[in-house]
Amino acid sequence: MTHNRSRFGTAALALAVVLTLSASKPVSREAGSVADLTPSSDPRLIVHEWGTFTSIAGKDGAAVQWRPLDGLSDLPGFVYDTSGLSKGVGLRSGQLCLKCNLEALVRMETPVLYFYANRETIVSVSVEFPKGKITEWYPQARLVYNSDRGGMIDWGRVSVVPGGPSDFPVESKDSHYYPARETDATPLRVCGKTEQQHEKFLFYRGVGTFDLPLSARLTDENLVIKNLGRENVPQFILFENRDGRIGYRIHDLFKGEVAVERPALDQTIDTLVRDLETILVANGLYEKEARAMIKTWRDSWFEPGMRVFYIVPRKLTDSILPIKIEPAPAELTRVLVGRMEVITPEAERSIIQQVAKLGGSSAEIRNEAATIIRRHGRFSEPVLKNIREQITDPKLRARIDQLLSLAREGAD
Repeated sequence: MTHNRSRFGTAALALAVVLTLSASKPVSREAGSVADLTPSSDPRLIVHEWGTFTSIAGKDGAAVQWRPLDGLSDLPGFVYDTSGLSKGVGLRSGQLCLKCNLEALVRMETPVLYFYANRETIVSVSVEFPKGKITEWYPQARLVYNSDRGGMIDWGRVSVVPGGPSDFPVESKDSHYYPARETDATPLRVCGKTEQQHEKFLFYRGVGTFDLPLSARLTDENLVIKNLGRENVPQFILFENRDGRIGYRIHDLFKGEVAVERPALDQTIDTLVRDLETILVANGLYEKEARAMIKTWRDSWFEPGMRVFYIVPRKLTDSILPIKIEPAPAELTRVLVGRMEVITPEAERSIIQQVAKLGGSSAEIRNEAATIIRRHGRFSEPVLKNIREQITDPKLRARIDQLLSLAREGAD
């Protein structure tokens, strides 16, 4: 059953109670969670994490390959990335990683790890990414390693310092990075050979190719959502922004397959933000963490287009990103949100019309390519590929091939 905000409150409250009761039960540490406290555990330490897995649904509903790092970076200049690994930039050792293949199914966006402690605590933190590669991080890490067998990041020893320095680095340009600091998390200190770095969280990003729990296929006025995994997906939201008009539908816990009607475009972003915050808190985030997550991605999540948001089952998160924290925290909460872009018929028709108008000169094609790529951003290449598969006109296909070539040139 789908519903909007008027019927959401009761369901959300019930879900929150169920999740709270479930969270009180110890879970296996083998999956990256915290079991019964052991001598290596710290009962005063709490760790929370949020992040996003972004993908694009193809014609059959499954995720398609794309180049997640197309376009300009939205991160501050002080954030480290793989371009500096050969020189050891961003590392406290000089370890070198193999060259990264940045075409993938999923963009792992802005996972942040918050730490809460009432006394200074030293922890060791590492995250593996068996089916992906680490691409950005901050603060400096002890080791970042990427290979054909996957990636990992190891910050080594990190000091959790209550009342510690809050002079975190900042730049004048806007960035998705800064809103994540708007929480009550304890400041962190990471010491390197030449400097100390302070931050409110541990940040990392990456790209990967792994199985996602959902597929999304648009048929007429319905979006068919299929749960491809063994675990229940707690909730998903079908969202659409068409020419600035907003609509969304929320669907509760489900397995199997469900057809959801495209939403009426008569709602507001503010109501969606409130509902989304309720869902994130019900899944374990603190209120300020949920607000920080939404604020981080508000302009991107709610931009024009259609997409599905869903809570990634915890067991799947732990298998995609095995995490090791020593001493083990008394509580480890991980809330990863899946974001799947859906290419609508309206978007396809618009691009086909634009492509059909292209002239024969190189300058015209380049100008039109820039317009289309700018409009669809990092999703332009997979959108063009998807459209190319559905048209038979050889002239249109040839023009799309030219646009794809130009798009790849711009990315490279």
